[in-house]
Amino acid sequence: MSREARKAKMKNKERLKLPPVPMPEQAPFERSRNIREVPQGYSPEQAMEEAERCLMCKKPVCIKGCPVEVDIPTFIDLVSEGKFHEAAQVVKQTNVLPAVCGRVCPQEDQCQLVCTVMKSHKDLDKSVKIGHLERFVADWDMENHPEVEPLDVKKTGKRVAIVGSGPAGLTAAGDLIRMGHEVTIFEALHRAGGVLIYGIPEFRLPKAIVDREVDNLRKLGVEVVFNVAIGQSKSIPDLFEEGFDAVFVATGAGLPMFKRIAGENLMGVYSANEYLTRANLMDAYNFPKKSDTPIIRGRNVAVFGGGNVAMDAARTALRLGAEHSIVFYRRSEKEMPARIEEIEHAKEEGVEMRMLQDAIEILGDERGWVSGIKCLKMELGEPDASGRRRPVPMEGSDFTVPVDVVVVSIGNASNPLIPRTTPQIETNKWGNIVVDERTGKSSMPGVWAGGDIVLGAATVILAMGEGRRAANSIHKYFGDGVWEDPPEPEPEEETD
Repeated sequence: MSREARKAKMKNKERLKLPPVPMPEQAPFERSRNIREVPQGYSPEQAMEEAERCLMCKKPVCIKGCPVEVDIPTFIDLVSEGKFHEAAQVVKQTNVLPAVCGRVCPQEDQCQLVCTVMKSHKDLDKSVKIGHLERFVADWDMENHPEVEPLDVKKTGKRVAIVGSGPAGLTAAGDLIRMGHEVTIFEALHRAGGVLIYGIPEFRLPKAIVDREVDNLRKLGVEVVFNVAIGQSKSIPDLFEEGFDAVFVATGAGLPMFKRIAGENLMGVYSANEYLTRANLMDAYNFPKKSDTPIIRGRNVAVFGGGNVAMDAARTALRLGAEHSIVFYRRSEKEMPARIEEIEHAKEEGVEMRMLQDAIEILGDERGWVSGIKCLKMELGEPDASGRRRPVPMEGSDFTVPVDVVVVSIGNASNPLIPRTTPQIETNKWGNIVVDERTGKSSMPGVWAGGDIVLGAATVILAMGEGRRAANSIHKYFGDGVWEDPPEPEPEEETD
């Protein structure tokens, strides 16, 4: 059925009356004690029903709302006709990780935020569920068309080294291999995926999904070398000496930040990075039966922070057996940077949200183990540089809460390894690599960078957009051999 015939079948006024199709999920109490994925995905019938809600706009602003510019109307139109393989092929033209993005991308802040259906209703909940549909076609295609078609592309003979196998690195690798270049990914850990593997829990992103996406890239010819930390095992200049013609640095923002309050050196205090890495990459939830990696299973767990990582840590604590998992956030829920869906899932599972409260000290017992936290109540003052109202302590409002594990999830700094060992690469005052915003070029000829090492801690899809931009620039560089020095960086304002 053509788009014109589809539109004739149902007028847009009628489509606007169609309710969103909810995603089936595990029941909250059941899922809070297992690591299986929470959303269970659309059936083919549900996907087709949801796709019918798309208005097929003449000027689809949803495409511009996507950092990798997936042709959203075309793939949704194909879903509505039951042409799921064709829909998946459309998505894969610009997105090498569709099954991942369909699960963890903040569509409500991107493509769905500008959806015409949403604007008509003035209600974000009414937008077409683009992320759910992307997940459906990716999963359906993995199940029904697992084969990877060999590339029919002329080899250029150019070699690209990609440092890091997170979303930016994988995206750049997928684009560059399709352009005919040889691609080698260097990964410091023993498994590919970066934050997708060590940071995002199984109940949000099954590791088998990530493994399959990586395997698809390897089938296309991408080589992945594990247990090599560039900047330590070997340097960027070493890569050029080995014959690589360009390097893309995508090492992420994996340096945990702490509050710098008394008691952070007590036993039972984790950074969110370590806590989630133990639970995800190292399977600590299976200790000691199937895993050698232990983790402290507290009865009362406090998590500091309000982002997606904080929600992941708080929900992981429940799955590790915590009786109480409490999130402390110094602003109100309105200011929380976590996805609305993740906040709601955490609440449904029993995570306690304590807003406008901030820890000022971690208390310990005579053995050096965490025994509680000392907090202050806060109120919101004037907006700060981030645009959010600044939290102001309320004098005399201190109180204590008994806890036995603390997880600090207040953000990450950029990975310092390459900037520290490669002075030719310019960084800003936060340690992020400075690049040309149009191309991803760094100050060192032949070296590009992208993802969280440039942006700071950001989203998966933004990192993928960085990888795509750099791949295009590298391809152009190989074509004309011209390196233009990136512009001087503009001064940035510091946020709290």
